Amino acid sequence: MSQNHQWMQRDLRVLWHPCTQMKDHERLPLIPIRKASGVWLEDFDGKRYLDAVSSWWVNVFGHANVRIGERVKAQLDTIEHVMLAGFSHAPVVELSERLVAITPDGLSRVFYADNGSSGIEVALKMSHHFWVNSGQAQKKRFITLTNSYHGETVAAMSVGDVALFTDTYKALLLDCIKVPSPDCYLRGEGVSWEQHSREMFAEMEKTLAEHAGEVAAVIVEPLIQGAGGMRMYHPIYLRLLREACDRYQVHLIHDEIAVGFGRTGTLFACEQAQITPDFLILSKALTGGYLPMAACLTTDNIYQAFYDDYASLRGFLHSHTYTGNPLACAAALATLDIFEQDDVIRANRALALHMQKAFAPLAAHSHVAEVRQTGMVLAVEMVADKASKRPYPWQQRRGLAVYQHALSRGALLRPLGSVVYLLPPYVITPEQIDFLAEVAFEGIELATRETEAFSYADKRYPDFRDTG
Repeated sequence: MSQNHQWMQRDLRVLWHPCTQMKDHERLPLIPIRKASGVWLEDFDGKRYLDAVSSWWVNVFGHANVRIGERVKAQLDTIEHVMLAGFSHAPVVELSERLVAITPDGLSRVFYADNGSSGIEVALKMSHHFWVNSGQAQKKRFITLTNSYHGETVAAMSVGDVALFTDTYKALLLDCIKVPSPDCYLRGEGVSWEQHSREMFAEMEKTLAEHAGEVAAVIVEPLIQGAGGMRMYHPIYLRLLREACDRYQVHLIHDEIAVGFGRTGTLFACEQAQITPDFLILSKALTGGYLPMAACLTTDNIYQAFYDDYASLRGFLHSHTYTGNPLACAAALATLDIFEQDDVIRANRALALHMQKAFAPLAAHSHVAEVRQTGMVLAVEMVADKASKRPYPWQQRRGLAVYQHALSRGALLRPLGSVVYLLPPYVITPEQIDFLAEVAFEGIELATRETEAFSYADKRYPDFRDTG
């Protein structure tokens, strides 16, 4: 019995894995990873896998990065944790100063949480609480885009719109207002991304005009709807939204958990619209994939609405045990050092251009509707019919066939339904990108052959998809 098999059997006796139908592992082998370095993961039998999705979009500077690892090790010898209520420490102060310095002007206060979903909850609670403190307690609803995803906790699910994650829990969710996404995949023939995004804003304008009096905030994933299939739109939508939120006195929340820290071609996606949101949520790449942490940045205007004598009960009494953990702060500080010292954004432009060229031939594939890209995110959408963009039934799990083929070739490509995407570490080489393009092409060829797809009879939800 191989070491992989031994560890898999031990795992399956005790673990319940995230985002997984565990019965799948009766026929899909679980892959136990022994070690990792750079872009590579290595299992217990010595096989390596190129991590094309940055281990769920977090590991931007490679596994076992010496500069991040050494900073965390040094921090271990100083202080591993202290509560942030009534206490502070050097790493959290330094990190907060640096985040305020590098984010758009006006974001001057940082509140920490343990993960992305928790960061979203902070922003939602803080926005509504601001309006309560301002004498407008009726502003308690949120506007969100269709096909959006903001996390797995109840309020974060409420402002999401991917049925696979939310339908089961509808009875628990907040009453939110959904506006059609500016998703440019849905644009008409000959219509530019900018034109489509402008046209789609009309529905948001109408919704704000009708509901502003009861709405606390609008929440969006800037430029890329990640778990919704790496769907993309033009920055003009964000600029129009910022102007409208100001006019209607509604907060704007930017969820940059997945797209922050260089993914879209700029350090933060909101820079491309030249705007400052009222709340900016950061996580994932914040610590380079080393430790869980999220940051909710906001303005002094919002901070001042909570600043009062204790007896006023205006304080924001939200907390997490590991808020501002020193080890996570140390990882984040090392990550920011790499961005600053290595001119990462500039280097990424060359890598993004190479990705574009390497994957361009797939646009001609008879079952590819679109190859789209924003910065260091590239997506290939497989369809049953190219002309009409008719999707494959979700039950066929075409993306799963790509995933399995990629593993056989030594690559971790975990598609979102029928969308094959690349969201690689920034330390990837052009040659490794070429290898992934080759593997993706082979996988799509196999997946779009009828005999290669998996099929199930369940037809309840036509827009369901495999998770990423």
